[in-house]
Amino acid sequence: MRGSDAEVGHDVRRQSASVLDHWFFAFSAVAGSWFSYVLLRDGLRPGWPTLQLVVFWAFSAYLVLPRLHRVLSSIYLPGYFVGRTRTSDGLLGDPVNLGLLGREGQVHAALGAAGWTRADPLDLRSSLGIVLGVLRRRSYASAPVSPLRLFDRQQDFAYEQEVEDSPTKRHHVRFWRCPDDWLLPGGYRADWLAAATFDRRVGLSLFTGQLTHRIDADTDVERDFVLGTVRRAVPSARLSVIENFSTGYHHRNGGGDRIRTDGNLPILDLSPTAAGPDPVPQAPQRRCPSVVALGAGVAVARAVAYVGGVVSAESGDPDLRMVSLFLVAAVVDLVLAVGVVHGRNWARLLLMAACSVTAASAMATSVVQGRWPDDLASLLSSGGSILVVLALSDRAARDYALGGSSRGDGQAGGSVG
Repeated sequence: MRGSDAEVGHDVRRQSASVLDHWFFAFSAVAGSWFSYVLLRDGLRPGWPTLQLVVFWAFSAYLVLPRLHRVLSSIYLPGYFVGRTRTSDGLLGDPVNLGLLGREGQVHAALGAAGWTRADPLDLRSSLGIVLGVLRRRSYASAPVSPLRLFDRQQDFAYEQEVEDSPTKRHHVRFWRCPDDWLLPGGYRADWLAAATFDRRVGLSLFTGQLTHRIDADTDVERDFVLGTVRRAVPSARLSVIENFSTGYHHRNGGGDRIRTDGNLPILDLSPTAAGPDPVPQAPQRRCPSVVALGAGVAVARAVAYVGGVVSAESGDPDLRMVSLFLVAAVVDLVLAVGVVHGRNWARLLLMAACSVTAASAMATSVVQGRWPDDLASLLSSGGSILVVLALSDRAARDYALGGSSRGDGQAGGSVG
């Protein structure tokens, strides 16, 4: 009975945390939109505030617009399989245009024999590598690809072929393992689904303004290219085609690139082919996501600023109550930041609550009294608080704090291809 009561209590706490998370998620979208307006409003003035336009672009493109897209797409997009992947922001992504039958070892062996290179996982190091590769025009044959989601998770792995040793042009294909006993519409079976596209250049996303690879519109050509390379390397692979699997269409993907497809879904059967060793299943690693590090880092910076305020106050005629308040705030921020990094959900919720109060106060002051944050200190205070809420209300931060795996969600809106 005690165990049952404990489980019920745990479920109640998770549901309460879920309600709070939804509130913080929505509030961060509103507060982020308000702060983007502040940056744009001040950035249009002549002088040094013009530099705020760069901050406005980064803040809007990588934090605010993805959050707004995720809120809206969760309302109007269906949750069932529609033959399209989704971006991390919830937008419809590249079309699913290839299915496979076979074990994972057979998939890796076939693609390796066909001259494909497995893409590196997307993390801080690989992201920096592809940025430097693009800027220096140096080859990066295993450059990471941005996460797309299917079955409510990011791709299991991806393969690519660089073109002309350029990191801006490449063939690439993402793979998702299908859930056990799951069937495609119409009762067809596949062990893997894939989305193949060709990166033709680097540009800005139409929907968010992020730097990203722009793909070629004719995704069927890339699908057939993948099939051709694998079938030439592995002649024993069998091919069948589900014609008119989806309606042929012209549309756009999550980056705003035009896509067109005939709606056919080839199924490549690799079960008769030679297989490499299947990867040994490993327990998901509970690594601190980048959004958690970002939120905690801003909290530490706030604590340092509070201490700086104490030091500057003591150089003049200090107000003891104000000094005490600053010191308490600095200690609280530091304690909560440490708790957040160690995956403590109470610390995450309390830190978001404290930062929400600061952000809401600044918003109310601007609306009611007409006093907008226009000096550096007030901009850093309100902007930093909103940044903490945006980061820690992200799905990766929530999963990390609740003890789940952070795989695939901790990139804070990054887009690389």
